[in-house]
Amino acid sequence: MSRISSMPDNVHNAHRDVKAKCTPLSCKMHTMEYDDRPEPAKRLEKARVARGFAEAKKAASFFGWNYNVYAQHENGTRGISRAAAMYAKAYRVSEAWLLTGEGTGPGETNDVAGLRRITVAAHIQAGVFEETWEWDDQSQYPVYIPDDPEYRPFTLFAGETKGPSMNRRYPERTVLVFTNVEETQEAPIPGKRYIVERRRSSGEAEHTVKLLHVDQDGKFWLVPESDDPRYQAPISVEDGTADEDTVAILGRVVYAVSRE
Repeated sequence: MSRISSMPDNVHNAHRDVKAKCTPLSCKMHTMEYDDRPEPAKRLEKARVARGFAEAKKAASFFGWNYNVYAQHENGTRGISRAAAMYAKAYRVSEAWLLTGEGTGPGETNDVAGLRRITVAAHIQAGVFEETWEWDDQSQYPVYIPDDPEYRPFTLFAGETKGPSMNRRYPERTVLVFTNVEETQEAPIPGKRYIVERRRSSGEAEHTVKLLHVDQDGKFWLVPESDDPRYQAPISVEDGTADEDTVAILGRVVYAVSRE
């Protein structure tokens, strides 16, 4: 049984695990004072942190990468040349920067004054379990939102709603822009909407959006806003689902954009 609290150091715990068969062990890398890793490995770590992932394991899980391979790339025990294009796409940097240090690095993606460019890169859809939820390059597209100073220090993500699981609030194909709660370390806010992940032990996961509600007993619930009977059961944050899937809150929705 998990708890809901203000976000401590490790927020997946902000990726707040609700119910799981075991407690995952995270790999703490690079704790020596002298860092003798190759420069591409150091830049890979820098890009990962700038993208909002404090832990390598969380990034690997989010993007559907093999964690052991990724850890070797970030530790510098394996070169990243073959995977550089994939990592560059995920971390919003140029492949050249990862490999050589030249080119577009972290935080250099905004290109319209007063606006912030966010890449829509995934579907937000209940009931569909996949190994990875991110689209290929050809399917991704940009949206622009106000460059709000409140969110300027943080990485923002965007996904497009699909299906009726939140159709009372968000029509299908609404773009939801959201934070990474591991990065923001923000305490959960009742009445706000959050991107939620439900992951099976096999590694497949669904990603959807739910309203965070607190009842009169102080218990937190993730509530659908749908007129479809299949998507009307609330999920207890403390108890999770009836099966043994892991439920986690990924990020808070901060903008909703309708695609023309």
